[in-house]
Amino acid sequence: MFIPTLSSKTAALTIDQLTVSFDKKPIFQDLSFSLPLGKWTCLLGKSGIGKSTLLRFIAGLTEKKASYFRGACYLENRLLKSADLSYLPQQDALLPWLTVIDNALLGVRLRKKTVSREKAIRYLQAVGLSEYLQKRPCSLSGGMRQRVALVRVLLEDTPLVLMDEPFSSLDAITRGDMQNLALQLLENKTVLFITHDPLEALRLGDEIRIVSGSPAVLSEPIKLKGDHSYPLEDPEILSLYKHLLTALHQ
Repeated sequence: MFIPTLSSKTAALTIDQLTVSFDKKPIFQDLSFSLPLGKWTCLLGKSGIGKSTLLRFIAGLTEKKASYFRGACYLENRLLKSADLSYLPQQDALLPWLTVIDNALLGVRLRKKTVSREKAIRYLQAVGLSEYLQKRPCSLSGGMRQRVALVRVLLEDTPLVLMDEPFSSLDAITRGDMQNLALQLLENKTVLFITHDPLEALRLGDEIRIVSGSPAVLSEPIKLKGDHSYPLEDPEILSLYKHLLTALHQ
């Protein structure tokens, strides 16, 4: 199988003094943290704790409902720009009137980047969609649609990738396949991955931070082995799983 070779650029993301309030209720209060270079960081927390709000802040998406919003994002030693990141949301966001290949190319066209159609075809072949290039989203399964969305992110080739529970709606087998693809194709990228599933965090993360409290805070990073190949029955993984579940219940 053809595996695209991405650029070796990596990012170190720093969030500085993030404060967000809705109806005067603080979601985050002076939150600061950093991500390691070229690694997967998983943020694990209950639904509604503020994980998606955090990702939208980093992506520069305005929180119109927020009564107070303050903070800054830095890529290494400069302010983060929209061109530095790509964003894979919970929904695939494919346009129903565009074909698979045109949906895959949509991001780079909006960014006014030059990416050949042949390159997009190679990426779609890499994720098993070579027979669906001219199909429209309505004819694809949920997993296939997410593969198109993943290819869109790959073609944008940014040093920072934000992923907001992108596989949560998929069945267990498809979800595992998508996790494997993402790990393989986003190697050496700095990835911030949002999830509420401890097993998914253990499967994907080089480090895990637990989001909890009100206002929400991040735990110290839980470091993992980083090879993503350890069996889930590994005693260390089972111990970490129990620790994560306990932390979420608290």
